[in-house]
Amino acid sequence: MAALREARIDLGAISRNVETIRRTVDGADVMVVVKANGYGHGAVESARAALEGGAVALGVVEIDEALVLRAAGIDAPVLAWLHGSAADFASATAAGVEIGVNHLEQLERVAASSGTAVVHLKVDSGLGRNGASEADCAALFAAAARHEAAGRIRVRGFFSHLANAGESADAAQVQRFTAMLTQAVAAGLDPEVVHLGASAGALRLPDARFGLVRVGVAAYGLSPFDDALSADLGLTPAMQLSAEIVSAKRVAAGSGVSYGHDYVTAGESTLALVPIGYADGVPRHASGSGPVSINGRRFTISGRVAMDQFVVDVGDHPVRVGDRAILFGDPATGVPSADDWAAAASTINYEIVTRIGGRVTRRFV
Repeated sequence: MAALREARIDLGAISRNVETIRRTVDGADVMVVVKANGYGHGAVESARAALEGGAVALGVVEIDEALVLRAAGIDAPVLAWLHGSAADFASATAAGVEIGVNHLEQLERVAASSGTAVVHLKVDSGLGRNGASEADCAALFAAAARHEAAGRIRVRGFFSHLANAGESADAAQVQRFTAMLTQAVAAGLDPEVVHLGASAGALRLPDARFGLVRVGVAAYGLSPFDDALSADLGLTPAMQLSAEIVSAKRVAAGSGVSYGHDYVTAGESTLALVPIGYADGVPRHASGSGPVSINGRRFTISGRVAMDQFVVDVGDHPVRVGDRAILFGDPATGVPSADDWAAAASTINYEIVTRIGGRVTRRFV
């Protein structure tokens, strides 16, 4: 029996998506990113499905996320790349977690920790976030070469991240990244893994693939594009979000619905109560616009999304307590998609799936 609030995760879809992406990227290896609890899909389960689909490595943001994978028995290469001042690099090294290094001071801390740390040097090729700037690269590369010669680190990787700011801007980033890589090699470094393209760059910018691509949202079956290029990529959304209807009652015409009475029934109607709200990750910005499928028919949320629930005016459509409302899933099955919800909330599909909260039961199939 389905849970009151349930995210059904199709692990086979994740595996198949990775297989599809591998065919698309023309021989580049694939790292699947399972940060933020696998984009809301469950980090450990998604990681195993990704590896089953042919991924050769996993990516996370924090060391703690990597240690969760290790505790679950996953021994594939794992890279963690965003660290605070108290990051435990010794624990990462002991667990065989590869460390993304973003600047010289961080490199010195990694080199001073116990063991020989396996690192990927990150440069800022134009996104303007973390990573060494062009002005700081010479010092970083020289220090990395020195520490590698002393056995304190091993520079296994070299990477950056595209801004996805348009064809010419991305091409300029590829060129800048390549120049930085050339500088690193000239400093005596020989990284075996070079990666720049994430989902969007990997799929539509062959020059950004190098030997490895980092795939996030595409592995979960969602398009990384928000423009006219978001054609069918042959991917299957892995998450279906639903909740049981807990109340279905007839009301008279002119009945106000939810806070503020932003919605008023036009005629006698049935109101279905769906027990999932913004505490569970349903965006309040989708009030009055979020799509829902109930018993094979599509409706729109009536009025405001509350913390724990929302209401759907289903008119005279037969709906009973115990039926399920499907918020989003695979549109090929006739239900709304995460992209539909993103449009309703003026956001992106990444946020829709990633924000699904802890009260929602994940069921893995």
